[in-house]
Amino acid sequence: MTAISTAVGLERRSRTSGYKIKKGFFEPNTPNLAQIVAVLGEANTANQANLDTDPFEFTSAQEVGERYGYGSPLHQVARILRPSNSEGIAGIPTVIIPQVSDVAASATSHDWTVTGAATENATHSLVISGRRNVDFQEYSFTVVKGDSAETIAQKMADAVNSVLSSPATATVDPLTPTIVTLTTKWSGATSSELKTRISIGSKPAGITYSQSSITAGAGAVDLAGALGHFNNVWYTSVINPYTAHLDTLEQYNGIPDPENPTGRYEGTTFMPFMAYFGSTLDDKDALAAITDAAARVDQVTNVLCPAPKSEAFPWEAAANAVRVFARIMQDNPHLDINNKSYPDMPVPDNGNIGDMSVYNNRDFLVKKGCSTVILDNGAYKVQDFVTTYHPAGESPLQYAYARNLNLDWNVSFTYRVIENVSVKDHVLVADGQVTGVDKAIKPAEWKAVLSTLFEDLANRALLNDPEFSKTSLQVQRSTANPDRFETSFRYRRTGIARIESTDVEAGF
Repeated sequence: MTAISTAVGLERRSRTSGYKIKKGFFEPNTPNLAQIVAVLGEANTANQANLDTDPFEFTSAQEVGERYGYGSPLHQVARILRPSNSEGIAGIPTVIIPQVSDVAASATSHDWTVTGAATENATHSLVISGRRNVDFQEYSFTVVKGDSAETIAQKMADAVNSVLSSPATATVDPLTPTIVTLTTKWSGATSSELKTRISIGSKPAGITYSQSSITAGAGAVDLAGALGHFNNVWYTSVINPYTAHLDTLEQYNGIPDPENPTGRYEGTTFMPFMAYFGSTLDDKDALAAITDAAARVDQVTNVLCPAPKSEAFPWEAAANAVRVFARIMQDNPHLDINNKSYPDMPVPDNGNIGDMSVYNNRDFLVKKGCSTVILDNGAYKVQDFVTTYHPAGESPLQYAYARNLNLDWNVSFTYRVIENVSVKDHVLVADGQVTGVDKAIKPAEWKAVLSTLFEDLANRALLNDPEFSKTSLQVQRSTANPDRFETSFRYRRTGIARIESTDVEAGF
C-alpha cells in the first residue's frame, strides 16, 4: 500500500511523531497576471554623481524626489503614479531603473524679460509645463503698485524656487536684473520639452513679460544597462521618456512571430512588456509619421499615449495612461480603458486639442497604430489604446489593442501556473496505465485539467467558446524524447464593444 504521509520516513522504527506541511493549491480559479511597472528616466544634475542605476522599487513620490531629485523626469512620473492625495496605482509594484546623463549633456533654459513698472496691485503667475502649481505649491507672485521690473523679476524667481517639485530653477541675471532665466534641473534632450509662459489674468498692471531666448538641452542616454536589469522580472509596463529609443525597446522586447518569436516573446522566456511613450502633438500627420513609420508597423512593443496640445511633458501622458491601464489590467483584464480619463494631465486653456477632436481623424490615427483621446469635462479621455501594430491586410488586427495583448499574457500566465502544479517535473504516464504515486501525469488527465482552465478563462470573460478550445486541444508524450510533454490548443479572445451601430426604421 502506498503511504499517504511521508512526514516520517517508512524506514524509521524508533518511537517518534512527524509533521510536514507543503503548499496546497485548492482554489479552482487562478489569479490575474500581476502587473509591474518599470520607469525609465534621468535624475537631476545634482543627483547624477555616484548615481545608483540598480532597480529601485518606490512607494511614494517623496522618496523618488529625495533619491533622484524633485522635479526630475523620474519624480514627475512618480508623483502621477503615487500622488500624495490619493492611492494612485495602489499596490502595483513601481520600479525605477534610472539612466546616467551623457557627460556632455546640457540643460534647457528659457529667458524671460520683464519691462515696465507696476501701475496697480495684481497677482501674476508662471505656468511651467502646463501647471500653475505642483503638489499644492503655487507659481504665483504678487505685483504691488510701484514695483520696478527688477523687483518683479526677483519675485518671479522666488516663486519658482519656492516650489519644491518644479522641473526648473530660476535665477536673475545680475548684469541685467530684469531677465529671469528658468533652467531645467536635469540635462539632456528630454529637457527641451520644457514649456513656460506667464499668466497675467485680467490685470497686466503696466507690466510686460517677453520670452527673450530659449536654449534647448541636448544629450542622449544609453538603455543597455537598464534593459540588462530586466532579467527574470516580468515588467508588464515600461514608461519610456525617450522617443529616440523606440527601436531599442522593440529589438529587446521582440515579436510574437508564430514561427520564430524573438526577445521576451521567445518560448522559454515569454515575459514581454508594452512600452508607453507620450506625445503632445496635435497634428494627425505628425502623429502618424511616428506610429506609421515602416519600422513600427509590425511591432507590438510601443504604445503612443497622446495628450494633444498639452504643455506638460510627454512622459506625464504616458504615466497617466499607465496609472489607469495597469490598475484595470490588474483587477479586470477583460475590460479596457475606453472612456477613462487621465487623472493628472494639464489640458489646453482654450479647450482646443487640434485634429484629435474630430472623429474622422481619430479613425485615421487608430488605423495608423496611434492611440486617441478626446477632451471631456476638462480632462483627456481615452478613446482607443493601441500599439503601433497595424500590418496591411490583417483583419482583425491580432496585436493592435493593448488590452488584447494583456489578455494573451493572462492566458499564458494562467496556463503556466497550472502547468507548474500539474505537469512540471512530474512522471509522464501513458493513458490507461494504473499508478498510485504522487506527481504523475497522463495526457488524458492534463486534458481534463485544461478543459477546466478553458471554462475558468471563459468565466473570467477572457475567452469565448471554451468548447472550441477543448476541441482544438492536443496533448501527447513525445515519441522522440521520453522526457518531453507537448500541448497545443487554440482560443478565441473576447472583444470589447468599441463601435455600436444601430439601424431603425420608422413610419406611419
